[in-house]
Amino acid sequence: MNIVILIGRLVADPELKYTQGGKAFSRFTLAVSRTRQDADFINCVAWEKDAELIGDYTKKGNKIGIQGRLEVRSYEDSSNLKRRITEVVVTRVELLESKTQSEKSNVNSFSQKGDIEDDGFPF
Repeated sequence: MNIVILIGRLVADPELKYTQGGKAFSRFTLAVSRTRQDADFINCVAWEKDAELIGDYTKKGNKIGIQGRLEVRSYEDSSNLKRRITEVVVTRVELLESKTQSEKSNVNSFSQKGDIEDDGFPF
């Protein structure tokens, strides 16, 4: 069984691209809290409608939930060295905050006293 379910925040604005055959895809990194101070940065790739949803409606800092499978692939870099990458291939996406919520949290990420927001996440 190979099922991955993650909730986290986008590390950068996702970029929607298309293969030569016209298939939409989006690669992005999701910051997932391990503890209040530590996070893991997980490479992800979404295809077709999920890629378009992520590319069109999310940006850096947005909280999303994903479901998918872990996949390891190999490729040769420009120096002809064999490289391996582990990533989550997304099969389902949930947008976990509205655009107005994410704009509010970016503007008001700290209270007037300078304390961290109630959710306790460092991002």
